[in-house]
Amino acid sequence: MGATVGMSKVSGLIHLIASASKNSVNVHAMNSQQKLREILDQLNTVIVGKPTQIQDCVACLLAGGHLLIEDVPGVGKTTLAHALAKTFGLQFSRVQFTSDLMPSDLSGVSIYERGKEAFVFHAGPLFAQVLLADEINRASPKTQSALLEAMEEKQVTVEGETRALPEPFFVIATQNPHDQLGTYALPESQLDRFLMRISLGYPDRGAERELLTGRDRRDVVNALPGLLNPAELAQLQQTVLQVHAAAPLLNYVQDLIAATRSGQWFLQGLSPRAGIAVVRAAKAQALLGGRDYVAPDDVQAILPQTVGHRLIPVGDAGRGSVEQVRAMIEAVPLP
Repeated sequence: MGATVGMSKVSGLIHLIASASKNSVNVHAMNSQQKLREILDQLNTVIVGKPTQIQDCVACLLAGGHLLIEDVPGVGKTTLAHALAKTFGLQFSRVQFTSDLMPSDLSGVSIYERGKEAFVFHAGPLFAQVLLADEINRASPKTQSALLEAMEEKQVTVEGETRALPEPFFVIATQNPHDQLGTYALPESQLDRFLMRISLGYPDRGAERELLTGRDRRDVVNALPGLLNPAELAQLQQTVLQVHAAAPLLNYVQDLIAATRSGQWFLQGLSPRAGIAVVRAAKAQALLGGRDYVAPDDVQAILPQTVGHRLIPVGDAGRGSVEQVRAMIEAVPLP
């Protein structure tokens, strides 16, 4: 009898501990969702009328990738990058890419200091948590490659010594349209290093009126409070990895990847690395949507931005790669 009562007490204690642990997880999830809503709301006060692009940008950061923004000058690319860094409490650096920019201008150099009687390394702008590489396609291919290598390896080698880049390390590169003068197109292998490519586009009439009559965007960005810190961002990035992708969902992703390889839509299909990028981006999208599992809607929402820059359309349909991806999505059955 005593043993039975004792076991009952132990069982009750285990149930209590499990319930407390579950409640703790739920509270943490609720806190994360509230914080993410605050982040999106704050960014939408800076870049008005572009909620989808802002969510894509945040999803890219949460997924641990890098972002390419391709657009004409003056639509808010630099403002968005600076606002994102301020909101997440991250160190920000901006480099204006030009034809004479050298790799050492990014990574830094060692300078002899007479007082120390030694060469001292002076870090370049690459050593920042958020790096805005402005007009990346105006730099020479050699400098482009130096940046993209750092993006992949999260480290640089300067004068024979390997130096780790900060954590997190998030590159937002802007790119001018290819028909503008003085541009060097990024090769496909380098485009593949970007998790997403987005375009902000012109604002609608209401958003543009707010810009014309409101405060200077630089003043707005400078006044932004930091809502997160690097440690909290790292925790959110780990949470993204724990978002569940069920077997039928992964089957759907593989069906989409297979469709890109069929020859019907694109000249060359997606690589396995691109497939991994799709799943990571979809998990981040799901977390921003308040769920701990990936739904087909998440995949469809991020697929054009995640794979459009990796694909070349087939035929004379008159569609760009993003439009072709959307047409393919309509043709591939849901799980």
